[in-house]
Amino acid sequence: MVKPTIKIVLSVIALFIIVYVVDTIFFRNLFWERLISNIVIVLVFAVIYLKYLNKE
Repeated sequence: MVKPTIKIVLSVIALFIIVYVVDTIFFRNLFWERLISNIVIVLVFAVIYLKYLNKE
């Protein structure tokens, strides 16, 4: 069984990697689109965490 702190750390690392890749590939010079996509990605990760990964 994976400890909860390891799940949180892996989730945060995955979040940073996805945000960085989306920013650099798709929205390099578009500030508002980049900001909105980052907010959406964080909200999706929060929903996934609260719905599936937070069960103990």
